[in-house]
Amino acid sequence: MIMRDYLSELPTPHRAGITSLLTECDRLEASSKKGIIRYRHPFESIKEIRAGHLDFSSDTVQIGRPDELAPGDREKLYKVLRGFMPWRKGPYEVFGIEIDAEWRSERKWQRLRDHLPDLAGKTVADIGSNNGYYLFRMAAHQPRLALGFEPHLHHHFTFKTLNSLAGQSNLKSEMLGVEQLGLFENCFDVIFMMGILYHRISPIEVLKETLKALRPGGTLIVESQAIPGEEPFALFPNKTYAKAPGTYFVPTGICLVNWLTRTGYLDVELFHSHPMSSEEQRRTAWMEFESYENFIDPANPQLTVEGYPAPHRVFIKARKKG
Repeated sequence: MIMRDYLSELPTPHRAGITSLLTECDRLEASSKKGIIRYRHPFESIKEIRAGHLDFSSDTVQIGRPDELAPGDREKLYKVLRGFMPWRKGPYEVFGIEIDAEWRSERKWQRLRDHLPDLAGKTVADIGSNNGYYLFRMAAHQPRLALGFEPHLHHHFTFKTLNSLAGQSNLKSEMLGVEQLGLFENCFDVIFMMGILYHRISPIEVLKETLKALRPGGTLIVESQAIPGEEPFALFPNKTYAKAPGTYFVPTGICLVNWLTRTGYLDVELFHSHPMSSEEQRRTAWMEFESYENFIDPANPQLTVEGYPAPHRVFIKARKKG
């Protein structure tokens, strides 16, 4: 098993269970034939490259400058980065290679930036961290540890490759899901859960486990797909919502506030809501599959292709009792 020094600093009583899970994650990472060929070999082919220039405070996460690459390394790096397509979160600029991801994730960060708790020296979790765009943005605030929970091998290795280039020792990613969050009891000062809750069959149970993982006085930031409306309702789609089969409860903003309040959170604040658009989620040269415009009724942009209300996004901040 790969040693995780950060585990010894976490106050969880379930360290043995976490260690067992991570041992299994390491085994799966090392034994997946598809993962070894598609992800591990490319990652290892550029692991000697290190960036000098880093900028995590700008909208585009910048890792390295073009003049830092040795001759011939740019083509190799470009091929590796293209191999990690589709890129869902971004934008990135890696040694001058511009990666225009499907989501303009900087817009989401801009909306929550003024509502961030102090991250300096704190232990932070990002649930569903994907390729780590938000982990890198958190790095600008100097957390003690920012730990991504990302169960998908593709996204896990994409972050692993980017952070190998960036060399940020306080940023980590593990192939764990929200289901394992409760094992990290009283561990995190701040938890980010963005774009996750509507994919869970039991959102209330997820919020309970999240509350358990926060330290007393800790902060949860939730960003979620939602439907418009002022009533405390949630849509439960028949088969798909905006073509996504793994979507279950899609709440109104006030419904999500009620979920958090009844789960036990304090100071629940819905601080932003906006309708989705193809300006923020779209097909690009780095994500060539269907995107938002394909999920919406072409004759009525207020509806999904299934006839449901088109998605909004809501941002909520809440606190665990101190």
